[in-house]
Amino acid sequence: MKFFDEAKIEVIAGKGGDGSASMRREKSVPRGGPDGGDGGRGGSIIAVADSNLNTLIDYRYQRIFKAQDGENGRKRDQYGKGADDIVLRMPVGTVIKDAESGRVIADLAKNGDRITLAQGGKGGLGNIHFKSSTNRAPRQYTRGMPGEQKNLEMELRVIADVGLLGMPNAGKSTFIRAVSAARPKVADYPFTTLHPNLGVVRVDDSRSFVVADIPGLIEGAAEGAGLGHQFLRHLQRTYLLLHLVDLVPFDEGTDPAKEVRALAAELKKYDAALAKKPRWLVMNKADLVEPAEAKKLAAALVKKLKWTKPWFLISGLNGEGCREVTFKVMDFLEAERRSPSRRIAPTGDEE
Repeated sequence: MKFFDEAKIEVIAGKGGDGSASMRREKSVPRGGPDGGDGGRGGSIIAVADSNLNTLIDYRYQRIFKAQDGENGRKRDQYGKGADDIVLRMPVGTVIKDAESGRVIADLAKNGDRITLAQGGKGGLGNIHFKSSTNRAPRQYTRGMPGEQKNLEMELRVIADVGLLGMPNAGKSTFIRAVSAARPKVADYPFTTLHPNLGVVRVDDSRSFVVADIPGLIEGAAEGAGLGHQFLRHLQRTYLLLHLVDLVPFDEGTDPAKEVRALAAELKKYDAALAKKPRWLVMNKADLVEPAEAKKLAAALVKKLKWTKPWFLISGLNGEGCREVTFKVMDFLEAERRSPSRRIAPTGDEE
């Protein structure tokens, strides 16, 4: 299924109904006075996060959402009926921005999160509100207020604890298959994931975390080169990045150290907060060479990068070393979740 993670919509709230300027006229009530009711409020447009949805595909086909206007007030103190609100259900992880200013209006990070995107107009006042000792027969009334109208941009940021980062063909899809039940497409030739994949990694019966396989990046991704730039936003909610590196590149002229530095630079260009996230080095495809040679290549790469953070040597194909990675990640995540300042994974929008 194609992963639709961006959409643009227009929301138009309903206008409030006009107040009434009616005067009561009945044979048995010679001094009836004003009896004009208020207008009803216009319908609002409301967004609600729904964990049963996982794409924004519905908003590719319908882009304009208009709520009904409120009814006008009527005589005999009858108020106009308020219009029904329109509720738009969106996947958890949807960020909604004003298309003109770029300001974030809502971040639907949890199931059930609710936000009013466009407020319906308030109903006008009937002439019953203008009666006074000096104005016994008021003809004044007010018209309903217009509803809000906005052009919005929506983007879906995958909610995962861990994000897999790496160049195309680094083995991210193979790794996620090795540690979870997710089954992204893999092949024995250079191939890159075309959309994000989520996998639940169960460390034991009571402990698990969610990992996101993001399409491979290339140099220049922050400026729009390749596919990966479309999905960098999905890494913004994660606690930890696993930077997968092809220890034995398909092209013998490829320098793994240069690729690691290039992707680190792309992260910084795209979002400085994203670049500051904890990032561990995972050197993959150790099965392609002898164990002693794999360790030698890994040590040389760590030394060349002057890498001081955690690093691992694995084979996603046969699962060697993958279990160790998942246990270390689980320990890290449990420590992060216990930290009062990190109850919610950062989105990348914070200062």
